[in-house]
Amino acid sequence: MSAATATLDHEAWRPAVNPWIIALTVTLATFMEVLDTSIANVALPHIAGGLSAGVDESTWILTSYLVSNAIVLPLSGWLSSVLGRKNFYMGCVALFTISSFLCGLAPNLSILILCRVLQGAGGGGLQPSEQAILADTFPPAKRGMAFAVYGIAVVTAPAIGPTLGGWITDNFTWRWIFFINIPVGIISILLTSRLIQDPPYLRRRKLSETHIDYIGLSFVALGLGTLQVVLDKGQRDDWFGSSFITWFSVISVASLIFVIFWEWRNKDPIVDLHLFRDRTFGISNLLMFMLGFALLGSTLLLPLFMQTLMGWTAERAGLALMPGGFVIMALLPLVGFLLSRYSPRWLLFFGLVVLSFSLFHMTHFDLQIDFDTVTTARIYQAAGMAFLFVPINTAAYAFLPREKNNAASGLMNLARNVGGSVGISVVTTLLDRRTQVHQNYLSSHLTANNPTLQARLNALGQLVQSHGGPPAGTSSVPWAMIQQSVIGQATMLSYIDCFRYLGWAILLMVPTVFLIKKHKPTGGMAVH
Repeated sequence: MSAATATLDHEAWRPAVNPWIIALTVTLATFMEVLDTSIANVALPHIAGGLSAGVDESTWILTSYLVSNAIVLPLSGWLSSVLGRKNFYMGCVALFTISSFLCGLAPNLSILILCRVLQGAGGGGLQPSEQAILADTFPPAKRGMAFAVYGIAVVTAPAIGPTLGGWITDNFTWRWIFFINIPVGIISILLTSRLIQDPPYLRRRKLSETHIDYIGLSFVALGLGTLQVVLDKGQRDDWFGSSFITWFSVISVASLIFVIFWEWRNKDPIVDLHLFRDRTFGISNLLMFMLGFALLGSTLLLPLFMQTLMGWTAERAGLALMPGGFVIMALLPLVGFLLSRYSPRWLLFFGLVVLSFSLFHMTHFDLQIDFDTVTTARIYQAAGMAFLFVPINTAAYAFLPREKNNAASGLMNLARNVGGSVGISVVTTLLDRRTQVHQNYLSSHLTANNPTLQARLNALGQLVQSHGGPPAGTSSVPWAMIQQSVIGQATMLSYIDCFRYLGWAILLMVPTVFLIKKHKPTGGMAVH
């Protein structure tokens, strides 16, 4: 078959069922997979307690999932072309579902982390396959709204994940945050087997014609895996003060540099880095990285803030974040409509400004804020994110040939997931380091010649005495209460610092929007 005939077959091909049914089918699995990147956030203290692990160790539950995701994501395009996209997709759903069941049964933290690695591997192939399925299923004039529906799942799931996770952990057990994936996965496999087809250009590729780049595969896994270990354990091991972290950093950097040179020259690469020749695709990956950075970084910070400092239950913390999910659901169809009339650059500009504003707004939090204040701040943040996900994808695919859809979607999802992993590691490190800085500063004012401190100690001493304690001036309880207050204030200030740094990081991305090439709206999402 000639290339021209194959192209015509591809252009003429349409699925046998209604495209919107296919969109809902792949969105179901998307929602399930993305939900798992955030649903465990509010349950971390419960999981740590149930498995006798420290809170810092329990963060591996999040990051181990992300690292296996990161390794599979860039390989998904190649695996789809070898196995067939439908077969690869169904295999990923099956692996995700089975490993979810095993996560719920895990007897200790080590087994749970291993199962999360398997779960992340299954989840890593879902989103790239789903985006490519939508790009092939819908004509250009309808892709904007199709990707908006898909975007609702991708952006809303992390928003409602803490709510659902909080409700489950408060009313049942943390194990059910994994068991709920089982019926969704089974339904997804059944629907996919009956409704989804591979387009001709994928179905007709033979395994014998495909060269397996074992060297590239090995170094991609080594580079991304060691990078994640560095990000996860760096803070706990004092970063480059640890020889372990130093060596893993060297291995990661060397492996990823080797991958760049090796894959660039390979005729049949595992990861098609030539896509970055398109400036718009490169900028879109950077923006997707920062979207993941801000989304997962703040999604980790807010539940921890509400539970550890405000003393809220996991369910109440989740409820404060839930309205943001509804805002995204309401705005994404509007974004899909606007993309048919305006350049993605202007929507991205608006989204970045609103997202940075929401993060700066969170710097006004204090220890007396109420439920409505947190909810409002989350709504602002959700509004900004709604104007980013679909326009970023619009720009990314706009100038790429259709046969590159699988490879491009793998790299885009890799950018978002690695960005999320980096975001979690950065905010965790900042939170700990800045708390120490503020605590040292505040403690330096606790001196014997400070009249305000003495007055406060006397008042607390009288309060303790009125409740049956020893006479004022003879008890250590007032000093303990002062110290506890200092720790709380120092931690609050460190959260404010984290929100501020995230806000600046997003604001600095605004100029990059204007490096994206201009293209005219096509009545929908310009994915080719």
